[in-house]
Amino acid sequence: MIRFLLAAAVAFVICPVPVQAQAPKPDKDGWYGLFDGKTLDGWKAADFPKAFKVEEGLIVAGGTPLTHLYYVGPVQNAKFKDFELKAEVKTRPKGNSGIIFHTEFQDKGFPNKGFEFQINNTGSDKAFRTGSIYPAKPMNRVVAKDDEWFECYLVVRGNKVTLKVNGEITVETTLPHEAKTGRTLASGTFAIQGHDPGSIVYFRSIRVKPLE
Repeated sequence: MIRFLLAAAVAFVICPVPVQAQAPKPDKDGWYGLFDGKTLDGWKAADFPKAFKVEEGLIVAGGTPLTHLYYVGPVQNAKFKDFELKAEVKTRPKGNSGIIFHTEFQDKGFPNKGFEFQINNTGSDKAFRTGSIYPAKPMNRVVAKDDEWFECYLVVRGNKVTLKVNGEITVETTLPHEAKTGRTLASGTFAIQGHDPGSIVYFRSIRVKPLE
């Protein structure tokens, strides 16, 4: 009997009951953080993972050929339809990035699904500046400065899409279908872009508020 109890105790120590991870919880206003400020947990890089790292509490994106970092974490099981998104961003000179929405992971190339909240203050693409929607809604005004933090705000409700930069509306439109590429609004996850070897862009906060 004593041997049985000892064996059971040893087995319990060696094989403890697994503790289930707690489901993510929003703050009092319904916002979930997608970046913990320390790691890339919940994110998955595509073909050039060295493009993304965490330094001093920031996601640093860029320095390689075009690639993307996809959110694959537990919030909404990484599938969003109607939502608000806020990100705090800073670009280096000639920095080019973006936040792709209604997309899904793919291991290389520009995402086949979704649209991009363009982040590009002084990069080479003068048609799609920060606050435009690539490839559907160009905008050549410069509304943010390099080396300064600015807020990107995005809301999707059905086919209605609104983009703001530092509280200023840059695009307010409907996107049922973009004829040139065949892209449609549906649902999906988010991806951060690393655009090119000469581009560096920082993210210090990425938050989402599901509206379903």
